[in-house]
Amino acid sequence: MGELPLGYRFYPTEEELVSFYLRNQLEGLRQDMHRAVPVLDVYDIDPWQLPSLAGQLCHRDTEQWFFFAPRQEREARGGRPNRTTASGYWKATGSPGYVYSSDNKVIGVKKTMVFYRGKAPTGRKTKWKMNEYRAIQEEANTSNIAIPKLRHEFTLCRVYVISGSFRAFDRRPLEAAERSAGPSNRNLPDEAQARPNERRGPESGTQQPLWDWEQLNWS
Repeated sequence: MGELPLGYRFYPTEEELVSFYLRNQLEGLRQDMHRAVPVLDVYDIDPWQLPSLAGQLCHRDTEQWFFFAPRQEREARGGRPNRTTASGYWKATGSPGYVYSSDNKVIGVKKTMVFYRGKAPTGRKTKWKMNEYRAIQEEANTSNIAIPKLRHEFTLCRVYVISGSFRAFDRRPLEAAERSAGPSNRNLPDEAQARPNERRGPESGTQQPLWDWEQLNWS
């Protein structure tokens, strides 16, 4: 990964985050990725300190930052992860979602969290949010009834600030999506060339996996 020229941003799709970055990290490959997504215990650090600890390719970004978070010892022993920092805590919001590949396979799961200042349960909600991605053991077809296993060694965390902008993460203008079918212009590795990233789920007619979240064993 070289330097991004002025005007370019590190802006991967959710498919690329899971299928390329997270999977290579889980397999111990592509150490050069850490220039964009470093390894960091993000839950030990207040979110407003994280931008200064982001990868070299994200230092100029003012909206989002990416990290590989290793599994905590208490989680490895069967406990729940500790998401409390010196100033507050992360709290899950909404329902977890699936991450799909371009060919309609479930490749990961995503949980969204909001940071609260103070002590639970009376903390004050902030504008800091996080998407936490986990990969599944094997890429599962949406029609497969077998329950996949999640990979817990690392999660990929996207930290961002709610800006009030109407733009949504991972949503590209139609003309940009069409262009992305060709060579990527975002300076990503060859394996992570951009593809059109349609919204998937009930609204797009894609069949949802037949798994309960409890069966996926997500702490």
